[in-house]
Amino acid sequence: MRLERIRGRALGHGLLLAFLVVLAVPFVFPFWWMFTSAFKTPLEIFEFPPPLLPRTWNWSNFETVFRFQPFAQQYFNSVYIALTATALNVVVSAVAGYGFARIKFPGSNLLFILLLSALMMPPEVTIVPNYVFLKSLSNTHWPLILLPVFGANGVVSTFMMRQFFLALPAELEDAARIDGLSRWGMLWRIALPIARPALAAVAIFTFLGVWNAFLEPFIFLSDVRLFTLPLALTNFRDEYGVPMWNVQLAATTLSVIPVLIFYVAAQRQVIESFTSSGVKG
Repeated sequence: MRLERIRGRALGHGLLLAFLVVLAVPFVFPFWWMFTSAFKTPLEIFEFPPPLLPRTWNWSNFETVFRFQPFAQQYFNSVYIALTATALNVVVSAVAGYGFARIKFPGSNLLFILLLSALMMPPEVTIVPNYVFLKSLSNTHWPLILLPVFGANGVVSTFMMRQFFLALPAELEDAARIDGLSRWGMLWRIALPIARPALAAVAIFTFLGVWNAFLEPFIFLSDVRLFTLPLALTNFRDEYGVPMWNVQLAATTLSVIPVLIFYVAAQRQVIESFTSSGVKG
């Protein structure tokens, strides 16, 4: 009887695993096609049905990526802009979110509602006034760093941090106040260590948003050496303006590596940010 139960359990796990594998195919296949097509010739890319593997692994596609334009510089631009904007946004949203959640002052609720109203406007609407406001910084990376911090991305991050800090028990601050901690001490020594999952979620969302941003670099940048990766990927065209698909896919494959590394390194904190709601225990 026990052996039959073990076999039934193993069969159930096997069927579940097979179902998950089949379910994952539609999500994995585009990435597999992107990776393998980075080594194909243009003719192989447009074959039907598409071959799962290239007949010849053309590593020259990756060499062309760096010869065609200053891709290494553009890669560095995206990395440092994303990391800088992420760090600034985490700091600003943590302080602002804590202030809205724990410091009561006249008009705080009205100010927070006005802040959230910024989310009602799509970026295509605000890009013109943003350009007028930051026109003196055009063709530099400053607009790409400041807009995610003080724009809609920063508003969402502030909202997330505020909601997390609202769930903190007031008794923690009462005990800290008795111990002589200032408001900054409460934030630094009590609130921020507890809020690490929320901070990780803000960092992930900000990094992905800045890394994939296209509209802002397209508006503010004109020097190819200042391009970020989303803008650079559209620049792989031959002399007739036809996209070089195999080279473009090779560059795209390289561009997803930091995102995978960043997400895998912080996936535990991201999962905790979705599963936790306040302080346990």
